[in-house]
Amino acid sequence: MRILLLSSHAIFKCENNEATIILSAQHKLSLTRNEASVLYGLTSYPTYTDSALADVLGLKLSTFTSIKRRLATHQLFRTLNIPLVNHLGCELLAVIHTQFNPVMPLEQRIQTTKNNIEVFDELFLSVGDQEKGFSLSLSENYTNIGRINEIRTELFGRIGLLDKKYPTEVIFPFQTSTIHRFFDYARLLQQLFSLPPLPLPSTRPWFSGTEPVNLSPTEQQVFLTLVQYPTATTQDIGTMLAVSRHTVARMKNDFLTQRLLRPIVLPDLHRLGFELLTFTHLQFNPHKAPTDDDLAALDTPATIFLASRKFEAVRLAAYPAYQSHLEDDMTILRHLKENDLLASPPATGTYSYDRLALIKDFDFASLTRKILAASPAYQKENHQKKTKNT
Repeated sequence: MRILLLSSHAIFKCENNEATIILSAQHKLSLTRNEASVLYGLTSYPTYTDSALADVLGLKLSTFTSIKRRLATHQLFRTLNIPLVNHLGCELLAVIHTQFNPVMPLEQRIQTTKNNIEVFDELFLSVGDQEKGFSLSLSENYTNIGRINEIRTELFGRIGLLDKKYPTEVIFPFQTSTIHRFFDYARLLQQLFSLPPLPLPSTRPWFSGTEPVNLSPTEQQVFLTLVQYPTATTQDIGTMLAVSRHTVARMKNDFLTQRLLRPIVLPDLHRLGFELLTFTHLQFNPHKAPTDDDLAALDTPATIFLASRKFEAVRLAAYPAYQSHLEDDMTILRHLKENDLLASPPATGTYSYDRLALIKDFDFASLTRKILAASPAYQKENHQKKTKNT
């Protein structure tokens, strides 16, 4: 079977194994069934070795590595190593969303915010279009987030981007919240390509647990480099840091085992023909907190990010076509209304992949560097270096 991505409306035709699937996309592109399976497998098992994943998919290792290399060449996916900063002193994840007066061209607004807001290390993702935007941050405390939001509000107000509504902040303290999904695309691709579902490994919710972990200076260097260069080999990192490859491999394995590091694979949804990214902020009825089943109703296959606390949730979802978004949204809203779960209408934003701007694109290295630089081990080593130099 060959999966064709063309500039047209979504058409699904799956009569047999040789059937063609045509999806809307900006760039003409085609994937074989094996190529689609490898991309789905990479998002499902980001920690697996090539050999282990080839076995899961029933492919020869040489076939798998060839396909993976081809997908990487076409930039259809990228790998990130997510630092689980809840073990390094961070207390919360924050989401900020804003509606703008479209008085300033998007490019000018982006340049203004890059120089004044996106420079903060806590902010790792910022997305916007002409009328709206949202950002995600990780922080050691609320003080840092509050300060960033005050600067944001003052700046937007001064240049006339705000009407009378402030940027809305949603705070998810790790100890009282659940990060159900953190940019998980496996179910989305399985549905898109109509592939048999793979058994997904059971994992803890993201950023769960607050047990502190102390890293030695060498461990800190290796950890930061793994976050900053997620596709670098252990040999490459060893060469960069003047550490043996075996030491890097051992430390990396320790970070994964201790749940300090968690890899994810991000497919390029725009190139795969997706039309929409949606943002939803839900505030629940204060007399009726949602149950686990209610939260599961929010977690449809289109959901790539979902965070919740007792009376609040934020959801990001991706859709190949506007109609699929409408159907999904209708199903979710029907459940919420029938069970009297909403305190107010959800705050929503729909972003076209053709027009959205990634103002800050998954930068976890800046915050990691900041956290590690404040650790006693780093400060002690830095003091010793300064003393030695003088």
